[in-house]
Amino acid sequence: MPGLTSAAGVVGFLSEPEPELQVFALKVLNEEIDSLWTEVAGCVGDIEALYEDPSFPERELAALVAAKVYYNLQEYNESMIFALGAGKLFNIDHEGEFEDTIISKCVDTYIALSGTVPASTTNQPPPQLTTAFSSNANGASSISASLASPTTPFSQSTLPSKSLLSRQDSTTTFDPSQQIGANPTLPGALPASVASQASVQKQLYAIIDELFERCFQGGSYRQVIGIAVEARRLDVLRRAILRASDDEKQQLKGENGSLIRGQDLMEYVLEICMNVVQERGFRNEVSFCTRQIHKKQRQADFAQLLRLVLDLLNDIPSPDYFSIAKCIVYLNEHTMASGLLVQLVNKGDPKSTAIAYQIAFDLYDNSTQEFLKKVREELPKAPESAVVPPADSEDRMQEEAPEPNESDQLLGELDDSAGVPAAALEGGQAKKDESLSPEAQKAFESIRTILSGTKTIELDLEFLFRSNRADMAILNKIRDSVEARNSIYHTAVTLATAFMHAGTTNDSFFRQNLEWLGKAVNWSKFTATAALGVIHRGNLGQGQKLLEPYLPKDQIAGANPSSAYSQGGSLYALGLIYANHETFALDLIRDHFKKATEEVVQHGGALGLGVAGMATGDESIYEDLKSVLYTDSALNGEAVGIAMGLIMLGTGDIKALEDMIQYAHDTQHEKIVRGLALGMALIMYGRQEGADELVNGLLDDPDPILRYGGIQTLALAYCGTGSNKAVRKLLHVAVSDVSDDVRRIAVMSLGFILFRKPSSVPRMVELLSESYNPHVRYGAAMALGISCAGTGLDEAIDLLEPMIKDPTDFVRQGALISLSMIMVQQNEAMNPKVGTIRKTLLKAISDRHEDAMTKFGSAIALGVIDAGGRNCTISLQTQTGNLNMSGIVGMAVFTQYWYWFPLTHFLSLSFTPTAIVGLDQDLEVPSFKFHSATRPSLFDYPPEQEAKHEDAPEKVKTAVLSTTAQAKRRAQKKEKQQRRESMDIDQTPTTPKTTHLDDKMDTDEPAPKIEEGQDAEKVDGEKKDGEAPPESARKRMEKEKVGYQLENMSRVLPAQRKFISFPPDGRYQPVKKPTGGVILLTDSTPSEPKSLMELKAKKAVKPAAAPATLQDRVTEALGQQEAADREISGAAEAAGVLTAVDEDPEGGEEAEVPREFDYFTDEEGGGGE
Repeated sequence: MPGLTSAAGVVGFLSEPEPELQVFALKVLNEEIDSLWTEVAGCVGDIEALYEDPSFPERELAALVAAKVYYNLQEYNESMIFALGAGKLFNIDHEGEFEDTIISKCVDTYIALSGTVPASTTNQPPPQLTTAFSSNANGASSISASLASPTTPFSQSTLPSKSLLSRQDSTTTFDPSQQIGANPTLPGALPASVASQASVQKQLYAIIDELFERCFQGGSYRQVIGIAVEARRLDVLRRAILRASDDEKQQLKGENGSLIRGQDLMEYVLEICMNVVQERGFRNEVSFCTRQIHKKQRQADFAQLLRLVLDLLNDIPSPDYFSIAKCIVYLNEHTMASGLLVQLVNKGDPKSTAIAYQIAFDLYDNSTQEFLKKVREELPKAPESAVVPPADSEDRMQEEAPEPNESDQLLGELDDSAGVPAAALEGGQAKKDESLSPEAQKAFESIRTILSGTKTIELDLEFLFRSNRADMAILNKIRDSVEARNSIYHTAVTLATAFMHAGTTNDSFFRQNLEWLGKAVNWSKFTATAALGVIHRGNLGQGQKLLEPYLPKDQIAGANPSSAYSQGGSLYALGLIYANHETFALDLIRDHFKKATEEVVQHGGALGLGVAGMATGDESIYEDLKSVLYTDSALNGEAVGIAMGLIMLGTGDIKALEDMIQYAHDTQHEKIVRGLALGMALIMYGRQEGADELVNGLLDDPDPILRYGGIQTLALAYCGTGSNKAVRKLLHVAVSDVSDDVRRIAVMSLGFILFRKPSSVPRMVELLSESYNPHVRYGAAMALGISCAGTGLDEAIDLLEPMIKDPTDFVRQGALISLSMIMVQQNEAMNPKVGTIRKTLLKAISDRHEDAMTKFGSAIALGVIDAGGRNCTISLQTQTGNLNMSGIVGMAVFTQYWYWFPLTHFLSLSFTPTAIVGLDQDLEVPSFKFHSATRPSLFDYPPEQEAKHEDAPEKVKTAVLSTTAQAKRRAQKKEKQQRRESMDIDQTPTTPKTTHLDDKMDTDEPAPKIEEGQDAEKVDGEKKDGEAPPESARKRMEKEKVGYQLENMSRVLPAQRKFISFPPDGRYQPVKKPTGGVILLTDSTPSEPKSLMELKAKKAVKPAAAPATLQDRVTEALGQQEAADREISGAAEAAGVLTAVDEDPEGGEEAEVPREFDYFTDEEGGGGE
């Protein structure tokens, strides 16, 4: 029938008593509702009455018509309820706006209903601090404007997110936190019909199940997993993964294929768990569901999830052990880590052993020292090693084995059923150590070596040593451009040298510039000595010998004491060499720290202890630091506060926090309060919701330094999470706090929260970078540098370039440093602006009219942009995507250089070598090649700075006056005129053009020679700039052949990794996809002889620097020593310069002013004889 133009007649049938007429009217309205709904809306009550009448034969049809009417009225809640009542008449397979909207509404309601039930009934609230923070009469934060303010405590917020994705507020989504059955007019309130009627919920779940089944049939498993994660439905998550594996098995039945769909889904689950889910408690449960165990669950849940882990492992023929290890690290399950390693080693095949080695390398890169120590202790040992305890403190075993508990029993049952001995997880209890084969013993010893970090540090040192491309011309330029007697300039050159040679063991600049080095006094000497630790970082074998002349010694009567500043700097340097590596150095630094009486030595010792003992959680070291803190010395108190936080890094220790908060309120020294504030932030590293109470307490404090610490705590607790709540809080504080320092750190902390999403930061800080407050502008610049480090992001550079010309000196300083952090490891092919930026940095350091702070920033920037001999990048996450703990901590402490220059050295902790190092199953470095599918120049080193040599003054060119030139031209013209008249044929004049010659002076300068076959225009082009234009360089790159071979242990940038491949027919194949760093290889022909690479760093052993004796100096003056002896003398003289006691001690008495004198002229009788 033709379309209706009016619904008046049809609507009248709804009031008829005959059901046939009512059904006819509903069918007509259902087909024409989109054009007639305005007339039908007035009688929607009659349609609802038909739906509610149990005797009406077409109730579902009435519900469908009512749903469409409410849909057009934009009452989506009511529309969804009636659509659910329509039953099978609501066809989700039909494509239309109505169906899509109702399905979306059903999904949101499903998520909201699932969210009203706690995901875990055993999640305990975080421990509460007993220290009371000051608050106003209402108990609210002094910064909070209202309950809806972004500064509301996260755990007590009345407006939490609707889902795990923390979407923006919307009236079209439900809020699971709202009271069930509340006023439906409230945004996010669940409709009473959905909340109270079980039939409606049943229909909702039926629709969702049908939707899931349709996704399964279409292969859209990820959509189901996304809904399951948001709805906290682990049963649906398990169902989706198992269904994907089953479907793939059916497809590959009878075919030789690998099951990869289930593995891809597991990787997807882990990705959204780590990067999207913003609630730590539920993230643990999701990780749990994906083959992990969370020890805080109830016993029943624990056993059930263990069975789920076993089922998933059985359904995936080749488990992704690397993803398992990634979750193990996040959950801090050291028992599972050791069990996984034991399981792989016990398999006995070479590939499983190589995977175990690779997991051990990944564990070292992503774990704390405390975690690694427990894993090493739990690994099985040979019988003889179990009897005799090792001498090193880090390998001490507990005297009594821990009593087995129910969790251990379940672990044993799981591994028994999986084919793994129960004793494999009990490596610390040597029950079956006697059954270890020689191969297994060797494998476990190798794993211990890897977990201790020795192998990784050794390989990084070797790469940086052999690939060092530091440009000494730049350092010489910096040295010559600034006045060395100015302390800030001397420190700037020292820091640039340290960063440029970080980890390369090349300290030749210090040895060759002893006169310049001798101008360091007091804290400049402290910083210069500590720079040796940055340069020799990772030199585990020679670190102590190199610093022996500088370390504190027992004073002997009559002996010349060494400078306290060099002693303190040497302890700091020793900690940097053994950073995050618990060895004998930790005990050595601790011994010197306890014996020290000089505050400067204690200062350096505290920093060294914190760096070397990072995240060890050692209570005894903490107590030693606390005892020095209570002496209330401002000089060493700041360093001790930072060191306490480094030792307890990420532990969330409540007792330590209470001690530090109490003393921060008691002391009168701002430096101590600042150190304690940063220390508390370090303790809460990665704690997320667990740090909320401390954050809000510190932000309520009237002391701006403690509020500063509250922002740092927030940044480190939520680093890398991209938490919207944390970002909102930071932005609120950045524009509302009365302290410039707090506002500066609030903007800067955005970089720590969002460094995994660098492209979002420029847009967020764009307006802040134009703020009237220079501190906010500086914070915006540093936020860009922190979050976009090593990316070369154009949007960030566009914001920073105008800030180079900012009227405030420290804003220019921050812009230069941030530019260098973004441009590290970039060349002209990757980013055309890098050349201009390098010239800008050199121009700023050589400009005599530039401010000291800007020059200081420029010098640091020149060191950072060439970090590690141009072989290091700045990365706050590891090669596997986890948080880079040492890198984040180093960056956080580095930002405090604003208050204390020696803390600048911490930036070296975030330097990551850009290399791929392949190891075979014997942990040796074989010689082989792999392929890079790019042009060689795309990721090549940037060109070195051209040094200008001015050996002798140039010869002055003879000037030719303009009148002389005019006379010559007249003579030439007259001569040519005469020749023309004497010849029969006129010739074309060959006189060169003389345009504008009257305005310039001619010189007797020979014209450039043009070789045969060379165009004159090319010569002119080369003469202009001395280099080829960018267009020609681009053309040369285009002519290059795509694809080339790289040797093992070669420089591979992060952006280059996706182009790296190993030849399929090659001898060595990686056990996992190359991600940079150490890669374990399987040897396809182990019986053939192999070629190994020579490790040069071990052979290049430098002698220990010892104080030069008088005979050494006399011998050197006579020139009778050999070349090697001169190297020893250079080191000795450098040590002698730095250890010399300053003639003018800090705070000493100034020199006496010369007395007046009289001067007599010859006439006055005072002249000469």
